[in-house]
Amino acid sequence: MALLAVLVAENDPAAIAASIAQLSWRLAIVVAFPAVLVQVADAVGWRFAFRDHAVAVPRLMAVRIAGEAFNMATPTATLGGEAVKSWLLRDRVPLTDSVPSLIIAKTTITVAQGLLLLLGVVLARATLAADTPLLIAMQSLVVVEAVALGAFAVAQTRGLLGRGGRLLSRLGLHAIVGGETLSRVDQALIDFYRQRRGRLALSTAWHFAGWLLGALETWLILRFLGVEVSLLTATVIEAFAMGIRVATFVIPGNIGVLEGGYAAIFGALGLGPTAGVTFSLVRRLREITWIAIGLLMFAVMRPARTPRGDPRAA
Repeated sequence: MALLAVLVAENDPAAIAASIAQLSWRLAIVVAFPAVLVQVADAVGWRFAFRDHAVAVPRLMAVRIAGEAFNMATPTATLGGEAVKSWLLRDRVPLTDSVPSLIIAKTTITVAQGLLLLLGVVLARATLAADTPLLIAMQSLVVVEAVALGAFAVAQTRGLLGRGGRLLSRLGLHAIVGGETLSRVDQALIDFYRQRRGRLALSTAWHFAGWLLGALETWLILRFLGVEVSLLTATVIEAFAMGIRVATFVIPGNIGVLEGGYAAIFGALGLGPTAGVTFSLVRRLREITWIAIGLLMFAVMRPARTPRGDPRAA
């Protein structure tokens, strides 16, 4: 938060406020479009990560919005929301099916992230010098992400959770979760990667579509702010910003560091750091709105607490 305050103070706060104010009613468009389409694409991508259970897309969309609110607002390294999603689905999908779907969806959305970052690097090489620090950093991040993702995918086919369960057992924490459940989840992951490759590809494709819609949002916001850029440049901005999110995922909402990243990206592209900070703050307004919607959905969907003395408590 301190870094964010410094960035705003150093980049003409009056100009930033005036730019945001000129959005007026257009801010409502930014909040809803294409954010709703992104949520739909990601929900469909998650649906293809299930082996058999056909959970309706609207339900998955609502659960996902609630879970992502926790991912963005809490210091859980984008993992706390996954537990929330599984918990909200427990009355419709058994744990041994929801957990594998979440792990697979996390994998496919990360693959889609890597593809977008790679696309951004390819497009940026046409406009930025090869020795530009930002471009070099993003190229390095593509390699790191590819290696890490490959290792994660291999681990999923080698009993990822079972090994974690054995570690918990050695630490005396085996009562937290049953070994049989972990084994069933591991087997579900292995079966999916071996037998559901078509669904794996479709899940990746839908998540990639969601990331591309993010580039459309970038272009739309900049157009509303009076910054004329092409869709290709907007794609580079979205891809590089996503790379910064990946590198700083442990910080809730990437607060501060993402704004600094936007200032660097916009500066490298000749758009000016002030425009980058302004753009980031507009996006923050959209994010805050969707976090509020997600927390509201969580409050509505969570089961009521069973009163003490109620026979159902037994």
